[in-house]
Amino acid sequence: MKITFRKLAKLALILVYLVIVAGAVVRMTGSGMGCPDWPKCFGYYIPPTEASELQWQPESPYKKGQVIIKDETLRVAAKDFISTSSFDETNWQMYTKHDYAIFNPWHTWIEYINRLFGALAGLATLALALSSITYWKKQKRVTIFSWLVVFGMGFQAWLGATVVYSVLEPVKITLHMLMALIIVAILLYIIYRVNNEDKRIIFDKTILVLACFALILTIVQIILGTQVRQFVDHQIDMVGDTAKRLWLADPTWVFYVHRSFSIIVILLNAFLAYRIFKLNLGHVKIVWILFLLVVEAFSGMAMYYLDFPFASQPLHLVVASILFGVQFYLVLDALKPKTSLNSL
Repeated sequence: MKITFRKLAKLALILVYLVIVAGAVVRMTGSGMGCPDWPKCFGYYIPPTEASELQWQPESPYKKGQVIIKDETLRVAAKDFISTSSFDETNWQMYTKHDYAIFNPWHTWIEYINRLFGALAGLATLALALSSITYWKKQKRVTIFSWLVVFGMGFQAWLGATVVYSVLEPVKITLHMLMALIIVAILLYIIYRVNNEDKRIIFDKTILVLACFALILTIVQIILGTQVRQFVDHQIDMVGDTAKRLWLADPTWVFYVHRSFSIIVILLNAFLAYRIFKLNLGHVKIVWILFLLVVEAFSGMAMYYLDFPFASQPLHLVVASILFGVQFYLVLDALKPKTSLNSL
Protein backbone atom coordinates (compact mmCIF):
# COMPACT_ATOMS: atom_id res chain seq x y z
CA MET A 1 0.00 0.00 0.00
CA LYS A 2 1.35 3.41 -0.99
CA ILE A 3 1.98 5.61 2.01
CA THR A 4 0.77 9.19 1.67
CA PHE A 5 3.08 12.14 2.28
CA ARG A 6 1.11 13.22 5.36
CA LYS A 7 1.31 9.72 6.85
CA LEU A 8 5.05 9.69 6.18
CA ALA A 9 5.36 13.03 7.99
CA LYS A 10 3.40 11.63 10.94
CA LEU A 11 5.65 8.56 10.99
CA ALA A 12 8.73 10.80 11.09
CA LEU A 13 7.14 12.78 13.93
CA ILE A 14 6.41 9.60 15.91
CA LEU A 15 10.00 8.41 15.46
CA VAL A 16 11.36 11.77 16.62
CA TYR A 17 9.19 11.51 19.72
CA LEU A 18 10.50 7.97 20.27
CA VAL A 19 14.00 9.45 20.24
CA ILE A 20 12.88 11.92 22.92
CA VAL A 21 11.43 9.04 24.97
CA ALA A 22 14.64 7.05 24.58
CA GLY A 23 16.67 10.11 25.53
CA ALA A 24 14.55 10.53 28.66
CA VAL A 25 15.24 6.90 29.62
CA VAL A 26 18.94 7.50 29.01
CA ARG A 27 18.87 10.40 31.46
CA MET A 28 16.80 8.48 34.02
CA THR A 29 19.23 5.56 34.02
CA GLY A 30 22.37 7.69 33.79
CA SER A 31 23.33 6.02 30.52
CA GLY A 32 24.49 9.11 28.66
CA MET A 33 28.09 7.87 28.52
CA GLY A 34 27.12 4.26 27.82
CA CYS A 35 28.80 4.73 24.44
CA PRO A 36 31.85 6.95 25.04
CA ASP A 37 32.56 7.46 21.34
CA TRP A 38 30.44 8.52 18.36
CA PRO A 39 29.00 7.43 15.97
CA LYS A 40 30.23 3.94 16.88
CA CYS A 41 29.99 2.47 20.37
CA PHE A 42 33.36 1.41 21.82
CA GLY A 43 34.51 1.24 18.21
CA TYR A 44 31.75 -1.22 17.21
CA TYR A 45 28.64 -0.81 15.08
CA ILE A 46 27.02 -3.34 17.43
CA PRO A 47 28.35 -2.72 20.95
CA PRO A 48 29.88 -5.32 23.27
CA THR A 49 27.84 -7.11 25.91
CA GLU A 50 30.64 -8.14 28.27
CA ALA A 51 33.62 -6.31 29.76
CA SER A 52 35.95 -9.05 28.51
CA GLU A 53 35.32 -7.87 24.93
CA LEU A 54 36.99 -4.55 25.84
CA GLN A 55 40.04 -6.10 27.52
CA TRP A 56 43.27 -6.58 25.68
CA GLN A 57 43.86 -10.20 24.69
CA PRO A 58 47.12 -11.78 23.47
CA GLU A 59 47.23 -13.41 20.05
CA SER A 60 43.95 -11.75 19.02
CA PRO A 61 43.02 -9.85 15.84
CA TYR A 62 42.12 -6.14 16.14
CA LYS A 63 40.60 -3.83 13.55
CA LYS A 64 41.60 -0.19 13.10
CA GLY A 65 39.38 1.99 15.31
CA GLN A 66 38.53 -0.83 17.73
CA VAL A 67 38.45 0.34 21.36
CA ILE A 68 39.71 -1.33 24.51
CA ILE A 69 39.95 -0.22 28.14
CA LYS A 70 43.52 -0.37 29.38
CA ASP A 71 44.70 1.03 32.72
CA GLU A 72 41.35 2.88 33.11
CA THR A 73 41.83 4.68 29.79
CA LEU A 74 40.37 4.19 26.34
CA ARG A 75 42.81 2.96 23.69
CA VAL A 76 42.01 2.93 19.97
CA ALA A 77 43.64 0.50 17.54
CA ALA A 78 45.82 2.51 15.17
CA LYS A 79 45.70 -0.16 12.43
CA ASP A 80 44.64 -3.72 11.69
CA PHE A 81 46.93 -6.14 13.51
CA ILE A 82 47.18 -9.34 15.53
CA SER A 83 48.43 -8.85 19.07
CA THR A 84 51.49 -10.66 20.34
CA SER A 85 52.03 -12.19 23.76
CA SER A 86 52.65 -8.76 25.31
CA PHE A 87 50.90 -5.40 24.99
CA ASP A 88 52.53 -3.18 22.35
CA GLU A 89 51.89 0.53 22.89
CA THR A 90 52.76 1.36 19.27
CA ASN A 91 49.61 -0.42 18.04
CA TRP A 92 47.35 1.82 20.10
CA GLN A 93 46.41 5.48 20.37
CA MET A 94 44.98 7.24 23.40
CA TYR A 95 41.37 8.37 23.00
CA THR A 96 41.64 12.15 23.25
CA LYS A 97 38.00 13.36 23.20
CA HIS A 98 37.62 12.77 26.94
CA ASP A 99 39.00 10.56 29.74
CA TYR A 100 35.80 8.63 30.59
CA ALA A 101 36.56 4.89 30.46
CA ILE A 102 33.81 2.92 32.22
CA PHE A 103 31.84 0.05 30.68
CA ASN A 104 28.37 -0.82 31.95
CA PRO A 105 26.51 -3.17 29.57
CA TRP A 106 23.07 -1.86 30.56
CA HIS A 107 24.08 1.75 30.06
CA THR A 108 25.79 0.89 26.78
CA TRP A 109 22.78 -0.82 25.26
CA ILE A 110 20.31 1.80 26.51
CA GLU A 111 22.37 4.52 24.84
CA TYR A 112 22.82 2.34 21.75
CA ILE A 113 19.04 1.87 21.39
CA ASN A 114 18.66 5.62 21.72
CA ARG A 115 21.05 6.06 18.81
CA LEU A 116 19.20 3.43 16.76
CA PHE A 117 15.94 5.36 17.18
CA GLY A 118 17.82 8.47 16.10
CA ALA A 119 19.06 6.70 12.96
CA LEU A 120 15.54 5.47 12.13
CA ALA A 121 14.15 8.97 12.61
CA GLY A 122 16.88 10.32 10.35
CA LEU A 123 16.00 7.84 7.60
CA ALA A 124 12.31 8.69 7.91
CA THR A 125 12.98 12.42 7.58
CA LEU A 126 15.22 11.78 4.57
CA ALA A 127 12.44 9.76 2.93
CA LEU A 128 10.05 12.61 3.73
CA ALA A 129 12.38 15.15 2.10
CA LEU A 130 12.73 13.06 -1.06
CA SER A 131 8.97 12.61 -1.22
CA SER A 132 8.42 16.35 -0.72
CA ILE A 133 9.97 17.13 -4.11
CA THR A 134 6.55 16.48 -5.65
CA TYR A 135 5.25 19.51 -3.72
CA TRP A 136 7.82 21.90 -5.19
CA LYS A 137 5.50 23.41 -7.83
CA LYS A 138 2.37 23.77 -5.70
CA GLN A 139 3.76 24.23 -2.15
CA LYS A 140 7.43 25.14 -2.11
CA ARG A 141 7.35 25.63 1.67
CA VAL A 142 6.60 21.93 2.17
CA THR A 143 9.69 20.93 0.20
CA ILE A 144 11.91 23.56 1.82
CA PHE A 145 10.87 22.70 5.36
CA SER A 146 11.11 18.96 4.68
CA TRP A 147 14.75 19.37 3.69
CA LEU A 148 15.24 21.72 6.63
CA VAL A 149 14.25 18.81 8.90
CA VAL A 150 16.97 16.66 7.33
CA PHE A 151 19.59 19.31 8.03
CA GLY A 152 18.12 19.74 11.50
CA MET A 153 18.52 16.02 12.17
CA GLY A 154 22.12 16.22 10.99
CA PHE A 155 22.76 19.15 13.32
CA GLN A 156 21.03 17.23 16.12
CA ALA A 157 23.33 14.26 15.53
CA TRP A 158 26.33 16.60 15.75
CA LEU A 159 24.95 18.03 18.99
CA GLY A 160 24.61 14.48 20.32
CA ALA A 161 28.27 13.87 19.54
CA THR A 162 29.30 17.07 21.34
CA VAL A 163 27.26 15.98 24.38
CA VAL A 164 29.27 12.75 24.52
CA TYR A 165 32.60 14.48 23.90
CA SER A 166 31.85 17.00 26.68
CA VAL A 167 30.96 14.13 29.08
CA LEU A 168 27.35 15.34 29.37
CA GLU A 169 27.92 19.07 29.78
CA PRO A 170 24.57 20.49 31.04
CA VAL A 171 24.33 23.39 28.56
CA LYS A 172 24.82 21.06 25.61
CA ILE A 173 22.18 18.65 26.94
CA THR A 174 19.73 21.56 27.10
CA LEU A 175 20.58 22.62 23.53
CA HIS A 176 20.13 19.00 22.42
CA MET A 177 16.61 18.97 23.92
CA LEU A 178 15.64 22.34 22.43
CA MET A 179 16.82 21.22 18.98
CA ALA A 180 14.56 18.17 19.25
CA LEU A 181 11.60 20.50 19.92
CA ILE A 182 12.51 22.62 16.89
CA ILE A 183 12.46 19.49 14.72
CA VAL A 184 9.07 18.55 16.19
CA ALA A 185 7.75 22.03 15.38
CA ILE A 186 8.94 21.88 11.76
CA LEU A 187 7.38 18.44 11.24
CA LEU A 188 4.10 19.67 12.72
CA TYR A 189 4.18 22.66 10.38
CA ILE A 190 4.65 20.33 7.41
CA ILE A 191 1.73 18.16 8.57
CA TYR A 192 -0.37 21.29 8.97
CA ARG A 193 0.48 22.58 5.48
CA VAL A 194 -0.60 19.37 3.74
CA ASN A 195 -3.78 18.96 5.79
CA ASN A 196 -6.82 19.82 3.66
CA GLU A 197 -9.46 18.98 6.27
CA ASP A 198 -12.05 21.64 7.10
CA LYS A 199 -11.75 21.89 10.88
CA ARG A 200 -14.45 24.59 11.16
CA ILE A 201 -12.27 26.67 13.46
CA ILE A 202 -13.36 30.24 14.12
CA PHE A 203 -10.67 32.90 14.11
CA ASP A 204 -10.21 34.90 17.29
CA LYS A 205 -7.23 37.22 17.67
CA THR A 206 -7.29 36.92 21.47
CA ILE A 207 -6.98 33.14 21.23
CA LEU A 208 -4.05 33.49 18.84
CA VAL A 209 -2.21 35.84 21.22
CA LEU A 210 -2.95 33.70 24.29
CA ALA A 211 -1.96 30.48 22.50
CA CYS A 212 1.37 32.02 21.44
CA PHE A 213 2.01 33.27 24.96
CA ALA A 214 1.13 29.86 26.44
CA LEU A 215 3.56 28.19 24.02
CA ILE A 216 6.35 30.58 25.04
CA LEU A 217 5.68 29.87 28.72
CA THR A 218 5.91 26.13 28.06
CA ILE A 219 9.29 26.58 26.35
CA VAL A 220 10.50 28.61 29.35
CA GLN A 221 9.24 25.87 31.66
CA ILE A 222 11.10 23.21 29.70
CA ILE A 223 14.33 25.22 29.92
CA LEU A 224 13.84 25.73 33.66
CA GLY A 225 13.07 22.03 34.00
CA THR A 226 16.36 21.07 32.37
CA GLN A 227 18.13 23.30 34.90
CA VAL A 228 16.35 21.52 37.76
CA ARG A 229 17.28 18.19 36.21
CA GLN A 230 20.93 19.25 36.11
CA PHE A 231 20.74 20.07 39.82
CA VAL A 232 19.24 16.64 40.50
CA ASP A 233 22.03 14.99 38.50
CA HIS A 234 24.56 16.85 40.63
CA GLN A 235 22.80 15.70 43.81
CA ILE A 236 22.85 12.11 42.59
CA ASP A 237 26.61 12.39 42.15
CA MET A 238 26.90 13.81 45.68
CA VAL A 239 24.53 11.58 47.70
CA GLY A 240 24.11 8.52 45.46
CA ASP A 241 21.25 7.23 43.33
CA THR A 242 19.50 5.47 46.23
CA ALA A 243 19.07 8.49 48.53
CA LYS A 244 16.16 9.89 46.51
CA ARG A 245 14.73 11.84 49.45
CA LEU A 246 17.87 14.02 49.38
CA TRP A 247 17.82 14.85 45.67
CA LEU A 248 15.57 17.88 46.22
CA ALA A 249 16.16 18.35 49.95
CA ASP A 250 17.82 21.75 49.46
CA PRO A 251 16.95 22.90 45.92
CA THR A 252 18.16 26.05 44.20
CA TRP A 253 15.97 29.05 43.37
CA VAL A 254 15.46 27.65 39.86
CA PHE A 255 13.36 24.84 41.30
CA TYR A 256 11.05 27.25 43.12
CA VAL A 257 10.69 29.42 40.01
CA HIS A 258 9.92 26.31 37.94
CA ARG A 259 7.32 25.13 40.45
CA SER A 260 5.65 28.53 40.83
CA PHE A 261 5.75 29.21 37.11
CA SER A 262 3.73 26.05 36.50
CA ILE A 263 0.76 27.67 38.26
CA ILE A 264 0.84 30.55 35.76
CA VAL A 265 1.02 28.06 32.86
CA ILE A 266 -2.01 26.13 34.15
CA LEU A 267 -4.08 29.27 34.81
CA LEU A 268 -3.31 30.72 31.38
CA ASN A 269 -4.29 27.52 29.59
CA ALA A 270 -7.41 27.22 31.74
CA PHE A 271 -8.48 30.71 30.66
CA LEU A 272 -7.64 29.79 27.06
CA ALA A 273 -9.92 26.76 27.35
CA TYR A 274 -12.68 28.85 28.96
CA ARG A 275 -12.70 31.31 26.06
CA ILE A 276 -12.57 28.54 23.44
CA PHE A 277 -15.52 26.71 24.99
CA LYS A 278 -17.52 29.87 25.72
CA LEU A 279 -17.24 31.15 22.14
CA ASN A 280 -17.38 27.66 20.62
CA LEU A 281 -14.26 28.33 18.54
CA GLY A 282 -13.62 24.70 17.58
CA HIS A 283 -10.10 24.24 19.03
CA VAL A 284 -10.57 20.66 20.26
CA LYS A 285 -6.85 20.27 20.96
CA ILE A 286 -7.29 22.38 24.09
CA VAL A 287 -8.75 19.27 25.75
CA TRP A 288 -5.47 17.41 25.14
CA ILE A 289 -3.53 20.40 26.45
CA LEU A 290 -5.49 20.41 29.71
CA PHE A 291 -5.04 16.64 30.11
CA LEU A 292 -1.28 16.86 29.51
CA LEU A 293 -1.00 19.73 31.99
CA VAL A 294 -2.68 17.60 34.66
CA VAL A 295 -0.32 14.69 33.98
CA GLU A 296 2.64 17.07 34.01
CA ALA A 297 1.57 18.61 37.32
CA PHE A 298 1.02 15.26 39.04
CA SER A 299 4.30 13.79 37.79
CA GLY A 300 6.11 16.87 39.07
CA MET A 301 4.44 16.63 42.47
CA ALA A 302 5.21 12.90 42.60
CA MET A 303 8.91 13.56 42.10
CA TYR A 304 9.01 16.14 44.90
CA TYR A 305 6.63 14.65 47.48
CA LEU A 306 7.04 10.91 46.74
CA ASP A 307 10.82 10.91 46.19
CA PHE A 308 10.98 10.28 42.47
CA PRO A 309 8.79 7.21 41.82
CA PHE A 310 9.90 4.90 39.02
CA ALA A 311 9.59 6.47 35.54
CA SER A 312 8.33 9.80 36.91
CA GLN A 313 11.34 11.66 35.49
CA PRO A 314 11.10 10.46 31.87
CA LEU A 315 7.29 10.80 32.02
CA HIS A 316 7.64 14.43 33.10
CA LEU A 317 10.04 15.21 30.25
CA VAL A 318 8.15 13.33 27.54
CA VAL A 319 4.78 14.83 28.51
CA ALA A 320 6.35 18.30 28.39
CA SER A 321 7.60 17.67 24.84
CA ILE A 322 4.19 16.34 23.74
CA LEU A 323 2.51 19.35 25.38
CA PHE A 324 4.79 21.64 23.37
CA GLY A 325 3.79 19.84 20.16
CA VAL A 326 0.04 20.07 20.81
CA GLN A 327 0.31 23.74 21.80
CA PHE A 328 2.34 24.51 18.69
CA TYR A 329 -0.31 22.90 16.49
CA LEU A 330 -3.00 24.88 18.30
CA VAL A 331 -1.11 28.05 17.37
CA LEU A 332 -1.01 26.92 13.74
CA ASP A 333 -4.77 26.29 13.79
CA ALA A 334 -5.31 29.73 15.33
CA LEU A 335 -3.20 31.43 12.65
CA LYS A 336 -5.24 30.52 9.60
CA PRO A 337 -8.69 29.21 10.45
CA LYS A 338 -11.58 28.91 8.02
CA THR A 339 -13.92 31.43 9.65
CA SER A 340 -13.54 34.74 11.50
CA LEU A 341 -15.42 35.36 14.73
CA ASN A 342 -15.89 38.99 13.69
CA SER A 343 -17.58 37.94 10.46
CA LEU A 344 -20.35 36.01 12.20
